[in-house]
Amino acid sequence: MRMRSMFRRLLVTLALLSTTTGNQVMAESENPRVQLETTMGTIVLELYPDKAPETVENFLGYVREGFYDGTIFHRVIPGFMVQGGGFTPDMQQKPTHDPIRNEANNGLSNEPGTVAMARTPNPHSATAQFFINVEHNRFLDFTAENPQGWGYAVFGRVVEGMDVVERIVAVPTGNHGMHQDVPREPIVLDRVSEQ
Repeated sequence: MRMRSMFRRLLVTLALLSTTTGNQVMAESENPRVQLETTMGTIVLELYPDKAPETVENFLGYVREGFYDGTIFHRVIPGFMVQGGGFTPDMQQKPTHDPIRNEANNGLSNEPGTVAMARTPNPHSATAQFFINVEHNRFLDFTAENPQGWGYAVFGRVVEGMDVVERIVAVPTGNHGMHQDVPREPIVLDRVSEQ
């Protein structure tokens, strides 16, 4: 009888542990996802609100407003990254909300497939533009809270469609007015939505 009771307790404990572990795995996969439907295919991003809460909320705000719909990947550099989210196909820059605080000091690195906020030389100037790293761009990582060390805030990763990113980074580019590395044929983000 005592053995049966111990066996039952062990089974209950194991069941509870497996449920807890399953919920943890489930919670980890419940990060917000955003789908970028482009003229070259679909890219799905998983966002990390636990690592970059203000950045993720800012990005999702633009997504919810439909801000990114009809914008382009306007800067494409092989061996570096693809950047978008701020210009229309005729290279008109869209007005944005106020800049956000730089959250690059979050332990995430600008590895291939990660998504980070673009900004000016001012560390706290990111608004809507983002880029997808196609190489491990360690020189963009946070090193110190000074103008040279702030880095670029990684806030997500491509979880589907990295092949689309690879096709984008291979397109011919050129100059368009003051802008360099602009795809000769616009690569449009037709629709950007939460999954």
